[in-house]
Amino acid sequence: MRRGKALNRLTDDAGPDEVRLEFPALSEYFRLARLTAAGLGSRLGFTVDQVEDLKLAIDELCFGLTGPDLRSGTLTVRYRLGRDLIEVSGESSFDDDQSTPAQSELSRIILDALVDEHEFHRESPSSRFWILKRRVPG
Repeated sequence: MRRGKALNRLTDDAGPDEVRLEFPALSEYFRLARLTAAGLGSRLGFTVDQVEDLKLAIDELCFGLTGPDLRSGTLTVRYRLGRDLIEVSGESSFDDDQSTPAQSELSRIILDALVDEHEFHRESPSSRFWILKRRVPG
């Protein structure tokens, strides 16, 4: 599996090439995270297929943070741009003490196919993810 060693590979300095979203932890808001990823990927010169892979990965991970049950809470997704890559990290914050479901093997296989590196950390009552997608000349 291609996984990163840290949840933050780019510098910790927030700059003009960083975007943060915070939204309710409901699937109808995942679209905001996908559209932001698509716009930023396009800005970096990602191909249409690379942008679609990025959107699918974001959707997979947002669902992984929330699970199938409706819960009161928020998701925070942070996009950081490098020269030829995008780093996306996300974190859930819930008002209850339920733990997030464990990431499935199928989810790991899907992410291996979509992004260059990924991590998912399950915690209670929140969880975190990190992905890295590099632009490959098309």
